[in-house]
Amino acid sequence: MDRRSLLKLAPAAALLPGLARAQGEPRVLRIAVTAFAENGKASLSGTPYRVQQEGWLARELARRGVVLEWFPVTGDTGATMNEAFASGRIQFAAYGDLPSVILNAGGVRTQVVVPAGRGADLFLLVPPNSSARSLLDLKGKRISVHRGRPWELGLLHLIEDNRLTPRDFKLVNMDIKPGASALATGAVDGLFQLNGYPLEDKGIGKIIWTSKGQPDRKMRAELWGLRDYTRANPELAELVATAWVKAQYWAAQEENRNLVIRDGTRNGTPESVIRRSYDDPTLPWKDRWTPLYDEVVFRHYRRVVAFARNQKLIRQALPAEELLEPRFVNAALKNLGLAQYWSASPVKPS
Repeated sequence: MDRRSLLKLAPAAALLPGLARAQGEPRVLRIAVTAFAENGKASLSGTPYRVQQEGWLARELARRGVVLEWFPVTGDTGATMNEAFASGRIQFAAYGDLPSVILNAGGVRTQVVVPAGRGADLFLLVPPNSSARSLLDLKGKRISVHRGRPWELGLLHLIEDNRLTPRDFKLVNMDIKPGASALATGAVDGLFQLNGYPLEDKGIGKIIWTSKGQPDRKMRAELWGLRDYTRANPELAELVATAWVKAQYWAAQEENRNLVIRDGTRNGTPESVIRRSYDDPTLPWKDRWTPLYDEVVFRHYRRVVAFARNQKLIRQALPAEELLEPRFVNAALKNLGLAQYWSASPVKPS
């Protein structure tokens, strides 16, 4: 997804969801999620898959005369979900941080309904025969990164951590697949992206840095809800949040680890890659699935907003606190008897 796609928003007249329906017709609650092809059909994975398979949310909504519909998205996830929110086709979506910030800055107000754990790891790779061992060894060289995507923020943080600036490198704007091809042919000297293990296993690249052990350097994707909808329908929003928290609690159980890993292989990813992706000695399995709004979450979104402003992806100030709505998770944790299950770091004033 390029910057033009990220900035593409629906006209103001289409910002509010179409909630009015014919009398007696069941209301529909739609949740957009990323999907993959399985046996010729769009299939869900991760937390949404668990929510779908458990069936609790669909049953609870049906009791209230509401039909649950999944809105599977492949390809350009961020722009597609932004457009679906703007046109009122969906009320909730599970997707990344940066597209959501851009959507809100454009006037379509959404909020994080459930934080999705501790985020996804980012990787810096070099060709297998490269002598580079760190980012410092790539100074003045070409690094492929898909500009405007959430992981670009991770690269800029890594550059900042090494007391350098983007001007110290030749940043090449490429999507993941072209970037991998460029790394394989030597057209670039480095590649920054999500999950580098498949490229390393194929002998295309060598990992020289990951965000493992660094919660502030990961990419995040959460469950977002349309603000007008959640305010008008707090009971339904609480049901959705409860279903998500239930699914994250299930995944957090050590006895379910292998089932979670097996789910991750349904899209064709090798089990060895899934296991390594989850392997992080600094992050207990239980904490990986925390839904709490703690300092890690607040600090992350302050940085995403600042990044979007600096990159001119958004033009006006957007308080990060306005993007986060803890009340549904708090209610879910209380109702499920999980208020003390996860621990949170205190939130510092911005």
